[in-house]
Amino acid sequence: ENVLSQIRYFESSQRNPFLVPAAALGVGGVLVYWLRSGHKIKTIEMGDGWWGSGKRPPKGKEDESIRPFKIETSDKEIEDLHYRLDRFRYTPPLEGAAFHYGFNSNYLQKVVAYWRNQFNWRKQVEVLNKYPHFHTTIEGIDIHFIHVKPHYVPHGRAVQPLLMVHGWPGSFYEFYKIIPMLTEPAEHSLNDGDIVFEVICPSIPGYGFSEAPHQKGFDSKAAARIFHKLMNRLGFKEYYLQGGDWGSRITIDMAQMLPQSVKGLHLNLIFIPIRGLRKILSVMLGSYVPWLVGLSREDVQRMYPFIQKNFYELLQESGYLHIQATKPDTAGCGLNDSPVGLAAYILEKFSTWTDKAFRQKDDGSLESKYSLDELLTNVMIYWVTSSIVPSMRFYKENISKDPTLTADARVGVHVPTGIAAFPQELAHTPHVWAKEVFKNIITYSYMPQGGHFAAFEEPKLLAQDIIKFVRKVEKL
Repeated sequence: ENVLSQIRYFESSQRNPFLVPAAALGVGGVLVYWLRSGHKIKTIEMGDGWWGSGKRPPKGKEDESIRPFKIETSDKEIEDLHYRLDRFRYTPPLEGAAFHYGFNSNYLQKVVAYWRNQFNWRKQVEVLNKYPHFHTTIEGIDIHFIHVKPHYVPHGRAVQPLLMVHGWPGSFYEFYKIIPMLTEPAEHSLNDGDIVFEVICPSIPGYGFSEAPHQKGFDSKAAARIFHKLMNRLGFKEYYLQGGDWGSRITIDMAQMLPQSVKGLHLNLIFIPIRGLRKILSVMLGSYVPWLVGLSREDVQRMYPFIQKNFYELLQESGYLHIQATKPDTAGCGLNDSPVGLAAYILEKFSTWTDKAFRQKDDGSLESKYSLDELLTNVMIYWVTSSIVPSMRFYKENISKDPTLTADARVGVHVPTGIAAFPQELAHTPHVWAKEVFKNIITYSYMPQGGHFAAFEEPKLLAQDIIKFVRKVEKL
């Protein structure tokens, strides 16, 4: 109506020349308002929460201090572990089963023997404590994080705060190899020190040394809000985010929640649902005329044959997800009681999620990418904290709702984004699909090798891509 009325004023302007500037001003105002409202960045509500036991204390009565924390162990803890390992009940595998039925129990015997007789948990606790650990209470639960600052910063260089968030069945320990590459990049021949980070790695509530929520409903948006509060408590107004697995979902939520606080978002896993006619046509035509639907040769190689790679292989790897998204406590009881069961459940993912071809090997090729000390240290973080059940509950809290109806599904990501697409990831998302959600992609990298646990398996490749992304963002 406003536009039409301005046009009528314009038609009458030949009779009254003073109306011309007024009409122009009116049309211009409407146009500016329309442009602004059309390009306004939508966000998801930050909200608030209380995850402690009992009632929330009055505002201002919560302890907001940041407390140094040290991982410790005891003779009793180690004796109990050895007692349970000594009573491991062995089930012979089927002949030629390799890792197709899950963790091969012949190889599991070797892992348990190493765990019982050679693995030194006290030594690994010292390794874990080499970085500074902290606790702080947010929304009623203790949040654990490590905070590593660079030893040396070249003159005139700004240190970039970087929050890195793990997933399941990983932990903050996944980042131990990449942290020095980011805080001391010049020492690792990654750059001349033009981009230097201080790294904050929290444990998701319910994982490792972060307290588990005592109330129902703790999802990725609750974790995102808590991590924003953590960064604010540490004195940061703006910061970079990095994540894979659940870390990807949480950091995406953080970018959608407070985009003004997020300088950039770097991801090594994204899932884009296949919905809508355009995407279905893209799938149908992609292997024949990829250029017509915006797919690259590398996309075709990673996505096709489509049914095999995107349905059958995902089906083989997603049984755990259905259990954890429906009745996590049932299976979790057994895993929390048996260290061997816990190790088999967790380490099987470090085999097939690193490379699906590892299913063909009797030992799952686990030691081709990781050491048993590294793998068992991650398992021990779950074991000594009894965190396998609350970590599994995170699936139920996030997947029990229709994902298409959640607030974050209707909000794009507008912060500068970097995507590292590793070839052995569980699913591949082409650049052309990613652009539908991520509106400001600065870098999209086809990584030469590596799978789901990128920081743990290929720390240098991931560090290079993060640095490349941040360097470009800082030049914008």
